[in-house]
Amino acid sequence: MQDIIQLQRATIAEHIQAENIKDWFAVYDTFIQKEEAYYDVAPFATRFQGFSGVKNFYQVFTAAVPDFQVLVTGEYDTLGCSIREVTITGTHQGEYCGVPARGNSVCVELAAFYFFCTGENVDKLVAERIYFDNEILLRQMRGEADVRTGIGLAKLPQAALQPIAYI
Repeated sequence: MQDIIQLQRATIAEHIQAENIKDWFAVYDTFIQKEEAYYDVAPFATRFQGFSGVKNFYQVFTAAVPDFQVLVTGEYDTLGCSIREVTITGTHQGEYCGVPARGNSVCVELAAFYFFCTGENVDKLVAERIYFDNEILLRQMRGEADVRTGIGLAKLPQAALQPIAYI
């Protein structure tokens, strides 16, 4: 079991590193490249179905925030599913949810659930599901004053970001 979790952790580290350098081939390679793959965006209540759907999600988001960077602020792993709390930063440079590009900086905290295959593909993602406050993101993109950016996980010392162990 621990070996499988280590494989999951390695896949996610590779996935996020590839996102940060915009190596889309490497990002897509972390997914099983079959129609059972999908990408869920909870704030939109939308599933991007199939491997082509996964690619479509990335194309849509990258068009809006092409310079986005992902900073991991929390890691939680269980057999078949890994969760990452992240802070995403970037610049609004393309249309997003009807908001035209305005060049504003964005910073949003997000929880990503990574679901893994079973059997011979235990190191491949079957899905990613993300949760974030889309209204905060939209308000930042529109340049509204006094918009909160979350609780500041990216600014906390790493020791403060460790999960609490319950006995």
